[in-house]
Amino acid sequence: MICDNTRVTGTTLPPGVTRVLREGGIVKFGLRLADGAEVESVVVPMRERAPGRQRASLCVSTQVGCRMGCAFCATARMGLGRNLEPEEILAQVSAARSLGAKPTNITFMGMGEPLDNFDRWAASVRLLIDLPAGLAVAMNRMTVSTCGLVPGLDRLAELNWRRVTLAVSLNAPNDAIRSRLMPVNRKHPMAELKEALLRHPLRRGVFMAEYVLLAGINDRPEHADELAEYLAPFRAAVNLIPYNGVKGAEGFEPPARAAVELFQGRLRQAGRHAVVRETKGRGIEAACGQLTGSTARPPSSMV
Repeated sequence: MICDNTRVTGTTLPPGVTRVLREGGIVKFGLRLADGAEVESVVVPMRERAPGRQRASLCVSTQVGCRMGCAFCATARMGLGRNLEPEEILAQVSAARSLGAKPTNITFMGMGEPLDNFDRWAASVRLLIDLPAGLAVAMNRMTVSTCGLVPGLDRLAELNWRRVTLAVSLNAPNDAIRSRLMPVNRKHPMAELKEALLRHPLRRGVFMAEYVLLAGINDRPEHADELAEYLAPFRAAVNLIPYNGVKGAEGFEPPARAAVELFQGRLRQAGRHAVVRETKGRGIEAACGQLTGSTARPPSSMV
């Protein structure tokens, strides 16, 4: 069955697809794997560059769950079930196409930390670019997101895949706040992460800095100033993401709009390119940090 917010209509789903939820142009679907585990993927419409040419980005998962433990992320609350195989990552692309989507861009920003499953993730990239004409996805249409796993960043640098866009989830302006929010920072603090980024072969010298804004925690003007200083050596584009809300993550709230605009303004005053990412799919839990699945689910379970 297909769920359109609260409306449910009966239909036959493609093999492996457990459910489809839609909100506006956003489409979230669950994909059951051979062992009964399930992951979620999201199709996000993109702006049309030419009339009649519809484009979409597909956000895919690389792990069942995640072991990074970020405090504001629903996937992290699952823990790590297992890594996805390259074919299972590719299956999400096939499933999206079977649902009528034609993704032109692939973002490895779904469930899991891609660089924690490095070999299988890299193999999936090679599979995507080697698909037949009309189905292949070019590297310059791929984005990989990491929480700052420095060994994985160094391995990625060795591949010299400059055409793959790098996104780094910073989410804090200093070690004290980041270590509270993101356990990875206790092992790889921000100075070490900065050094890894400085030696990385960035595409046009640019990476995307993802920053989830949490009211009263990392959203103050002085935090924006610290962030701008940290990013000074880079041509980084900052994506500001007001917190989307996660079940069980008590103590976190999104900032007021005025606080978001003030934070963005301070970054821009410091010469940083900063945009506020429009919240999409929050009502169907398809927004940043909201994806979940299951480590195992009976085949008869259809939501």
